[in-house]
Amino acid sequence: VVVRTTMAEPLALRSVIGFAGGVENGLLVHPDGRTMIYTLGSTVVLRDKHDPRAQEFLQGHSDKISAIALSKSGRYLATGQVTYMGFTADIIIWDLENRQLLHRLGLHKVKIQALDFSCDERFMASLGGPDDGSLVLWDVETGSAICGSPTHTNFTNCVKFFNNRNDKLMTGGNFNLHVWTYDRPNNKLRPQEAQLGQLQRSLKTICIDHKDQYAYCGSTSGDVLQIALERGLFKNSGPGKDLIQVGATACCEAPSGDLLVGGGDGSVSVLRTTSEPTASNPKVLKKMARLHSLKLEGGVTSITLDEVRGKVYTFLVGTASCNIYKVTYDPLAGKFVDELLQTSHSDRVNDLAFPHEYSEVFATAGLGCIRVWHLVTCRELLRIAVPNLECHCVTFSTDGKSIISGWSDGKIRAFAPQSGKLLYTIHDAHQKGVTAIACSSDSTKLISGGEEGMVRVWRLGKNSQELQASMKDHRGSVNTIKIRKDDMECVSASSDGSCIIWDLHTFKRRTSLFANTFFKSVMYHPDESQLVTTGTDRKITYWDAYDGQAIRIIDGSDSDEVNALATDFDGEAIISGGGDKLVRVWGYDEGHCYFVGVAHSGAITRVAVTPDKSSIISVGAEGGIFVWQYSAPSSSVNL
Repeated sequence: VVVRTTMAEPLALRSVIGFAGGVENGLLVHPDGRTMIYTLGSTVVLRDKHDPRAQEFLQGHSDKISAIALSKSGRYLATGQVTYMGFTADIIIWDLENRQLLHRLGLHKVKIQALDFSCDERFMASLGGPDDGSLVLWDVETGSAICGSPTHTNFTNCVKFFNNRNDKLMTGGNFNLHVWTYDRPNNKLRPQEAQLGQLQRSLKTICIDHKDQYAYCGSTSGDVLQIALERGLFKNSGPGKDLIQVGATACCEAPSGDLLVGGGDGSVSVLRTTSEPTASNPKVLKKMARLHSLKLEGGVTSITLDEVRGKVYTFLVGTASCNIYKVTYDPLAGKFVDELLQTSHSDRVNDLAFPHEYSEVFATAGLGCIRVWHLVTCRELLRIAVPNLECHCVTFSTDGKSIISGWSDGKIRAFAPQSGKLLYTIHDAHQKGVTAIACSSDSTKLISGGEEGMVRVWRLGKNSQELQASMKDHRGSVNTIKIRKDDMECVSASSDGSCIIWDLHTFKRRTSLFANTFFKSVMYHPDESQLVTTGTDRKITYWDAYDGQAIRIIDGSDSDEVNALATDFDGEAIISGGGDKLVRVWGYDEGHCYFVGVAHSGAITRVAVTPDKSSIISVGAEGGIFVWQYSAPSSSVNL
């Protein structure tokens, strides 16, 4: 029986853990002093600075957000997205007072590179990506394009309006820097090239001082150029010989008149901007000196001023490794104090696990680390780092005494759940990576699956880990392993188009399930009479657990593979997620899709229901962890 999905309601998003660190200037502070604004995938997150749970979401984009800008009063927010080659990329202007979508603007192709509002909030400038290469001026009130112009033949990175005039703006990029003037009578944008003399620089960021006297442009060479804006002339540069490593990637004016500069190496520096002539020649200026600096984890992608208390001021820094820091700088003492506000995975999350019948914490596995999170506060409790390796799968032992994980180097590693201390390593557990892992209910057996197709059973003693059996029937990578509650049998799902039910006494196969698909996920119904599988054929299939016959087939997705399945403890619902970026809640018995959750901007890799049935957690390729309100399938629609 094939059942179609209709009449699905939206699934309520409760909170997100994550921050898109790759978006340049993607971390903003609202003028109300309370709200932080940043993006994660296709969602805009408005978060209270002091309470990570107080979150609101703006959803309207169909793909990853690539640019974000806030107007001076904090009334308007503009976001731009990436799309597929040849298609139009949308810009959305949001009314933040009412949290509503005001205008959807479509003109640029493929990607929006940068956005900025004029000081009086009448105009907005948008810059297209490398496939578009145009600068467009928009009327914020009506949402119509006023005029546009192609930018430089080379790539343009950033755009910035002047702080006191609404008809002048600046763009910078690879070997180009222009001051544009909006000629209102003729409705044209007229460029004037900045005179840099012999300097050839690829510019990443522009900051204009509050008097519109100077612009400071950070370059990939690691220096910052000071441009006098009256005539567009190069005046000075800094920090001299001690360049900012991996380029100056973000900058912001400090209340003291100095310049805060973020580097690609994670450094945050304060540069003195006041002009001082050199002793030997009064006509030659001293380089803008670096007063103090601080090192953070990951290249800096955004710096924004937070609050000023007398001489001391704080600013927020977002880095490429998806960390948000609050940094306090005291110019008199010359001292930086940094505090980590928020952290998340910067790359894809491969797996997700809850301890046995405990909903407060969960573990996620990704590139180079396993992280343990507290669900209610959305805070990271523990990070277990294993550099340069990828963790493919993670599970808690049933007694809760260890976190067991499978890694890309073919080893199984177990860690203490509170300290993160390495308890034991099983070397050469599989010839290639370890891709699936499961623990028996008495925590004495461990079953692992490998990339080469082996399913292996390990006996866990107090101080030993012994191989009991190795079953070689699969020809493709083993993607999921699930064990029955009585530890008598387990099922493994593989990319070779088969699921095998194994007898854990004789270590022989009992039954096989075959389909024309790469099986991505398998699970037992809680009463263990049925199995549910899914994979690249986009179908969710119910099987009889005894004789391996297909009972029912549902279309799990209209367009893409389904990667993940989960069920609640009483088997009322099935949760699915996959390449179409949607989290779906199905009624188990009738196979109808009741709820659809939209927030991911990459493929979903795992979904889980908390053991107390309060929330659904989904993780995906963009590195975000999304927490949804669990909704019972029968409550909303009665078919």
